[in-house]
Amino acid sequence: MKKSVFITLFLILILIANISFASYDTVTMTVVEEPVCTIQIGENSSFEKRLVEKDLNNKEVTLQLKVTNEEAALQPTGEIMLVIDNSKSMEDIVEGTTTREDLVIESANTLVNTILEGNDNLKVGVVSFSTNTDVSKEGTIEDANLVSDLSSDSQSLVSAISNIQYTGPRTDLQSGLSLATQYFTEEDNNKYIIVLTDGVPNVALDYDGTYYSDDVINKTKAELQSLGTAGYNVITMLTGISEPDATPGIREDKTYGDIIEEVFGTEETPTVGKFYYVQDNEIEQTITNDIYNDLLPIEQVLTDIVVTDYFPQEIIDNFEFAYVSEPNIGTISANVNTENNSITWTISELQPGETATVQYTLSLKEDFDSSIVGPILDTNEKVDISYTDLNGETVEDTSDVTPKLKLAEPPVKLPAAGTPIMIALFVIVVGTIIYSFVKFNFINKIMKH
Repeated sequence: MKKSVFITLFLILILIANISFASYDTVTMTVVEEPVCTIQIGENSSFEKRLVEKDLNNKEVTLQLKVTNEEAALQPTGEIMLVIDNSKSMEDIVEGTTTREDLVIESANTLVNTILEGNDNLKVGVVSFSTNTDVSKEGTIEDANLVSDLSSDSQSLVSAISNIQYTGPRTDLQSGLSLATQYFTEEDNNKYIIVLTDGVPNVALDYDGTYYSDDVINKTKAELQSLGTAGYNVITMLTGISEPDATPGIREDKTYGDIIEEVFGTEETPTVGKFYYVQDNEIEQTITNDIYNDLLPIEQVLTDIVVTDYFPQEIIDNFEFAYVSEPNIGTISANVNTENNSITWTISELQPGETATVQYTLSLKEDFDSSIVGPILDTNEKVDISYTDLNGETVEDTSDVTPKLKLAEPPVKLPAAGTPIMIALFVIVVGTIIYSFVKFNFINKIMKH
C-alpha cells in the first residue's frame, strides 16, 4: 500500500510537469510543407496555388491563387499580296499637308513591319494598280505593276512600298487582283490579298470602253468572287469617297455609293472576305489594327475559367478566412460557401500575356479547438478548375496538393525551487504523503486488533 501511494504521487508529479494546456497565447504555429499546387492549362498556361506569406507570430498565413495565360501570340503565316491603289487621287491632301498616300503608305509599312517581325513563316508581296499612262494600254494587265515579289525582308518591302509612283489617271482594280494572283506560290498555305484603294473601279480588263459601266462593275465583282471561290482570303479597304451620293457624271443613273455596293457589297455582307468602307481619318486604325487582327487565325484567349478552392472542416472551424484584396481579373465568392467549404473564382476571359491573381489569409481563432494541436493540418482539401480551351472544348482538372501547418504547445515546466508556487506544491505533496502514511498506519492497527 505504502509503495503504491508513493508511485501514484510520483506519477502525479510527472503529469503536472508535462501536461499541456493549449491556449492562443502559448501555442506556436509552423509551416510543415510549402508545396506549390500547379495545374496545366492548354499548351503553355497554368493555374498555381502557393503560400506567399507567413506571419507565424500572429498565427497567420497568406495563400495566392494565380491563373496565367502564357499562350504565344499567333502570327500570320503563309503569303500576302498587298494590292495598293496608285492612281493620281491618292495624292489628294486630306489634312494639313498630309496626303492620302501618306496615310496609306505609312500604315501599310507599319503593317508589314509588325507582321514580319520575328516571323519566318510569312512572305509579303506588293502590286500597285491604277491605269496605264499610255491610254492604248488601258484595260490591260499593264494597268498594274509588280512592286515587290514575295519576301520576308521587311526593310526591302518598306522601301519598295514607299517608292510607289502615283501617276495613273483611273482605277482598274481587276488588273491589280489578276496580277497579284500570278505571284503566289503553289504551296498549300494561307493566301491573303489585301486591297488598299481610294477609288471606285471605273476600268476593267477588256472593258467596253465606257468608264463606270455595268461591264466594269460586273467584271470587277466577278474577279473578287472568283478569288473567294479559289480559297484566297480577301480583305478590302476603300476610302476617299467623301460624297457617296454623287454620280460619276459619266452616268447619272448610279451614284458612287451604288457602284461601291454592287462591286464590294457592304461591310455586313461583303462580296468576298472582309470589306472596310472608311473615312481618311480611319485609315491608320483600319490597316494597322483591324486588318492586322484579321490576319491572325486564332485568338489565343482562355475563356470560362472557374477555380473552386475547398477547405477542410478543421480549417473552417478554427481559422478566420479573409481576402487580402479583390482579384485583379474576374469575380470571386464574397464568403466561404458553408455547404461545401469552398470559394469559387470565375474568369470569363484571360487574354494572352495576362495573369489573374487573388490572395486570402487564414488566421488562427483565439477560441480554437485544442484537438488540432499536434496533428499536421492541410490548409486546403483540393482545388478544381475548369475552362474552355483554344479549340472550344471544356477541360476539367483537380489537385489535392496543399501547404501544411502544425500547431504545438510547449510542455509546462515546474516552477523553480524556492518560489512560492514551488513551496506550496511541496507542502501539498508532503501533506498528502503524511496524511496517507498516518491513515495507512491507523488502518493497519485497527486490522491487527
